[in-house]
Parts: sequence; structure tokens; C-alpha cells
Amino acid sequence: MKHVTGVPGVDFTVEDVRPTFPEELEVTPLERPPDAAIRVPGSKSVTNRALIVAALADGHTRIRNPLFADDSYWLMDALVKLGIDVSVDSERAEINVNGQCGVIDASGVDLFVGNAGTVARFLPPALALGRGPYTVDGVPRMRERPVADLVDAMKQLGAAVEYAGDHGRFPLTVMGGGIPGGEARVSGSKSSQFISGLLMAAPYAARQVTLLAEGRKEWPYVGITVNMMRSFGVSVVQARGRLAVAPALYTARDYEVEPDASGASYFMAAAAVTGGRVRIPGLDSTSPQGDLRFAGVLSDMGCRVEISPGCVEVEGPDRLQGVEVDMNAFSDTMITLSAIAPFATGPTTIKNIAHTRLQETDRLSAVATELGRLGIETRTTPSSIHIIPGTIRPGVVRTYGDHRMAMAFAVTGLATPGVGIRDPGCVTKTFPGYFGLLESLR
Repeated sequence: MKHVTGVPGVDFTVEDVRPTFPEELEVTPLERPPDAAIRVPGSKSVTNRALIVAALADGHTRIRNPLFADDSYWLMDALVKLGIDVSVDSERAEINVNGQCGVIDASGVDLFVGNAGTVARFLPPALALGRGPYTVDGVPRMRERPVADLVDAMKQLGAAVEYAGDHGRFPLTVMGGGIPGGEARVSGSKSSQFISGLLMAAPYAARQVTLLAEGRKEWPYVGITVNMMRSFGVSVVQARGRLAVAPALYTARDYEVEPDASGASYFMAAAAVTGGRVRIPGLDSTSPQGDLRFAGVLSDMGCRVEISPGCVEVEGPDRLQGVEVDMNAFSDTMITLSAIAPFATGPTTIKNIAHTRLQETDRLSAVATELGRLGIETRTTPSSIHIIPGTIRPGVVRTYGDHRMAMAFAVTGLATPGVGIRDPGCVTKTFPGYFGLLESLR
């Protein structure tokens, strides 16, 4: 068992989750349609929520089938620096966390979160419960990503937080001292992670926290958070965008993380674009993960999709059909759809995804640029992309340090020759073993 820390001399660092990658990787097309069962790693979204809640809980929590990748590493590293006992049993695929009942005794701690959006947005509300001060910072791209809506809501609840640099951007300084509570309006139009971070810390506020969520019609990731909190014994009262949490304690438990629906989308797409069949054990209609809706999009494109207890199965058609789809609620799969849209019989339009311009990269611009590099015509608006099918020409796709660009366009390369991926190692952010698992389709 390894204790997780960024402190030199201790035996678990971020490099432990990083395989070695070349600077550029050419994808070899599949010789025949695959027929495979693919076990994808645990959900990033669920893993990082489980880590936060377990750290705030009363007692020992065992997290089974977690994601081991950069994003979860940075959160474990931060928790250890805050004095929380976190250990990893890689042979059993478990993380053990000894929670401290919402108490954070460490003070004067600088926390680095890489480019992990969930970590950057989940930590500040939890840090407000501690003694402080704490700083939260990340890579240069993280300093470009929005955080003002979170800071504004924290201040409405009485938490002491300030910008350590430019207004509206990381780094942040959280002074600690607790969260008095009360009511706060919080916009989730740029990221629902603001709402989730506030909710998870809310049980330890001095009085009830009520969030008035604004900005979207659907909140699938907030649903994951609410389910997680209930699993650890804390109720959330929801009604018409209003979420209320009374003072409470999380109860430690054994918790199993289900497979990552976003990661599963690439293998579903591989079946779709090659006419093969892929089964994803561990996912079904009971999953709270909104990205499972991607299977429904593939059904609309002509795939046979079967969601049975404990499994999702996708079988591709002879030729995909183009679709028009609003992906606001499951936009992490937008790039996956874009990468296979050129093979359809008609155009594909993806709408209501303006917020993807604020993620690991400007995803709308990146997708349009790289499809153009491969000879595919697109039209974009501030919130949509229209993709016109055509013949893929050989080219090397730039990934902009974005794991989803690398994983999605690798699927393109399974169906046509000459597609390369620049900086394939960026997949370590959420899926270090991705390319090995992709090869298993052969």
C-alpha cells in the first residue's frame, strides 16, 4: 500500500500513473470490425467526488475501482498535504481515506491542481472549513478557466476567499474559518462544478446552505453529486433549481465507483464507425452519469444499442446517419461525436455547447481546426458546430494538451489510414491505459 504525496522521498507521485508515450502516435486502422467487451476505468467524476466526501466523513472509507490518473492524483496529493490520511492499494484497485469529520487542521498550505477542473472547483469550499490560509493554483490553462461564479457564491455564504492574482481567475486564497451558511445564487452556465463543490462542503456549514442554481435546464453532474452525498448519509432537498443542505455529518463507508461513461464513449464510437460490436460491463440505465446519453445519439445514427442490467452494448451499422443534437448536458462526448461524424451519410450539427470553449482547451475551435486538418469542412458559431461528411485525408491531429481530443480522434484513425495523434500522453489526465485498451479491439 502506498501513501500518496507530492513530498520528495515518498513512494507515490503522479509519475506512477503515467505510462511512457511517444511525441506522436499513428493509429493503425482495424482490419476487421471488433467484437469485444471493454472494461473501462472508474469514473473520474465519481472518484473525485468520493475523495472529497470521504475526506470530510466520519471514519474510514474504502473506495473501490477508483480512477488512477492525473486528475485523481492531484486531489489525493492535496488531501495528504492538508493532513488527511490517504493510501492506495493498487493491487486491489482501492483508495483508503480516513475522514476527519470536516476538520482540516493544516494551515499555510499551497495546493497545485494541474489542469484538473474538478479538483480546482471542489477544493475551495472544503478548504473554507479549515484553519487556512490555503492557495489553489494550477497550470497556465487553469488560470484561464473561469472561477468567479464559485468565488461569488462562497462569499454570499460568508466564506473568506480572495483572488491571489487577476480578478475572476486562479490562483485563489482561501482564508478558512468556516462557512456561516445561508442562501447563495450560483451560476452553473460555465461549469456545474461550482454547484457540486459548494454542495459537498455544505453539510459542515454553521447553518443550512441553500443554493439557487442558475444557468442551465439540466444538471446531470450535480445529480452525481447529490447521489454521492446521499450514499454517505447526507440528504439534499431539491426543488426547481433550489438545493438545500442542513448541517450534518457524512458517514464513512465502502464505496464502489462505476465505470466512466465518458471513457466508454470512445469504445462505443469505435463500434459505431467500424460496424463492430462493443460491450461495456458495469454501466446501465441506473447510472447517474449524463454522458451515457451518448449511446442514445449512436442509436439515432443507426446503431443497435442495448442497455441491459449491468451492461451497455453498441453494434455499428453499415453506414452512420448524420444527426442534430443538443449536447449541453453531456458535452464531454461532443468531441467523440465530432470525430466520427465525417463517416456519416449526412451532416451532423452539435448545439448548445458554448461552455466547451472554457474547458481544457477551446474545444469548439480545436475540433473545427483539426477536422479541417483532416480535410473535413465545418461551420461553427459561438455555441455550435456543423460537420459535413467527406473523405478523411492523412494528417496529424494536434491535441492542445486535451485528453479528449487525443482519445476521440484516435477512434477516427481506427476507420481510416494516416491519422496520427500529437502528444498522445495527454490521456494520462483521465485514462492512462487508453491506447492499450484501444489496441485490445484488435
